[in-house]
Amino acid sequence: MDGIFGSTGVWFLIGAILVWFMQAGFAMVETGFTRAKNAGNIIMKNLLDFCLGTIVFVLLGAGLLMGEDALFGLVGIPNMGVFTDFANYDWSNFFFNLVFCATTATIVSGAMAERTKFLSYCIYSLVISAVVYPIEAHWAWGGGWLSTAEPLFGTTGYFANVAYIDFAGSSLIHFVGGISSFIGALLLGPRWGKYLDKDGKPTLVRKEAKYVRAIPGHNLTVGALGCFILWFCWYGFNGAATSGMTQLAQVLVTTTVAAATGTISTMVFTWIKNKKPDVSMTLNGSLAGLVAVTAGCAVIDVVGAFFIGLVAGILVVVAVEVIDKKFHVDDPVGAIAVHGANGLWGTIACGLFSTSTGLFYTGSFAQLIVQLIGVLAIAAWTIVCMIGLFQLLKHTVGLRVSKVEEIEGLDKHEHGLPSAYADFTPVPLAAEIIEAEGVPVAEAAGVAVTDMTAPAMPAVAESAESVKMSKVVILTKQSKFEDLKQALNAIGVTGLTVTQVLGCGVQKGAGEYYRGVKLDMDLLPKVKVEVVVSKVPVAEVVAAARKALYTGHIGDGKIFVYDVEDVVRVRTGESGYDALQDAE
Repeated sequence: MDGIFGSTGVWFLIGAILVWFMQAGFAMVETGFTRAKNAGNIIMKNLLDFCLGTIVFVLLGAGLLMGEDALFGLVGIPNMGVFTDFANYDWSNFFFNLVFCATTATIVSGAMAERTKFLSYCIYSLVISAVVYPIEAHWAWGGGWLSTAEPLFGTTGYFANVAYIDFAGSSLIHFVGGISSFIGALLLGPRWGKYLDKDGKPTLVRKEAKYVRAIPGHNLTVGALGCFILWFCWYGFNGAATSGMTQLAQVLVTTTVAAATGTISTMVFTWIKNKKPDVSMTLNGSLAGLVAVTAGCAVIDVVGAFFIGLVAGILVVVAVEVIDKKFHVDDPVGAIAVHGANGLWGTIACGLFSTSTGLFYTGSFAQLIVQLIGVLAIAAWTIVCMIGLFQLLKHTVGLRVSKVEEIEGLDKHEHGLPSAYADFTPVPLAAEIIEAEGVPVAEAAGVAVTDMTAPAMPAVAESAESVKMSKVVILTKQSKFEDLKQALNAIGVTGLTVTQVLGCGVQKGAGEYYRGVKLDMDLLPKVKVEVVVSKVPVAEVVAAARKALYTGHIGDGKIFVYDVEDVVRVRTGESGYDALQDAE
């Protein structure tokens, strides 16, 4: 796979580096589309599958892929040539194949996320990088039987000079990753609570699943960042092996057109289907277009790229819902649909849209037949290998974590990490005194360090003993918060606790969908405002709140009033009425 300026060209190596950076994109997509309690585990998997894959690719995989001797430590170089001619070996080609190998392994992480043992993940990443990917990639990219037309059909006749097309890996990388993901997720079973039986209880048995629950990812912003990173890096993924500037420009254009069309078609399709454009599915639509165009990006024109992306954007939505609702295979990030279904579609599409051999341009079925033979062979190899591997893991070290580990999060049990987001809310140890510019926090606040253990409890003023304290909790629309805040401030209520919450009344809110699955309860964003008052009458607080919030429509909110037994100010130890007054 010579790049611009030859196999050691600068662009060739830059493209390979971009492919390596796709690891970051996959990590962000998978983290954003899953729950926060497993974020650290996702990051570790995407880091380790590349690192472990590098070692086994050096030892074995490179030799299998490039058709060379694969002996211990020889990176596929016959007769220990790595030691005698180290400087002259084609290391650029080696590195290029290495980063592509890592991409295949990391696809599986998302589909099996949130319930897979970390050890098992490391083992099957090793096997994919060492054996599964190198052998099938050798067939098309390493001089194997799919790389030329002659081994299949000879050089004359109907199939003359028609070879298998997969320029950058729709089948060799993405289809293989998608098949591996499907087999792994199938044998692993769904996340706890994803599927419910006829009585509404969680079940891990596919045939008992009657209802599907949506489990939204915790951070779509991170998922979107991953999508943008992947799109950017895909220009290296598809373009690095081009033979000149003209072909590079063609690849960049067809890649962009297919991705853009896939994004739009997903958005429009989900908009029509669910009455609103689905954010996470639209992100998947971008990736679906990129996956589908990868095989034919160098042999199709803009029209072909448009239709490949158009179909990919719709196919990813249909495939996600069929896999989830019909097959009851739990894929948190949509990896099977994005990479498996669209890897297959993109490879077959070469037989339709190749400008030199495709059915729509030449009227010949030869290229389409060759493409079908290729994907069937690749699928058969991958299915046999991955079923054997996952069954072996399942019956030895085990594939799945325990129910308790899954519910509490893999970060905690697999990595000893309380939270991947702990630094956003740092909690010091009880005995720690945090220095603020050289001054202990306690001292800076005017309290002696010795007083921090048990501050004295001042006596409650007799005049305040009979004052009643009440807590008022107000739930209302986010858009009305400023009006409420001003109204309370006007009557002398300045101490507020404000929380962003989700909730619904008896009307249950409006129907919403996440990745084609209706959410359990249609919870609406609300604001919860809590105040404790003594001096200001409760009736005045309620009247001010009602006046600020009233519109006459459903959803104006609720006001709850509670009696408060006591209040203690932490800094001084004052209690009751005195603790609620402004400190001088």
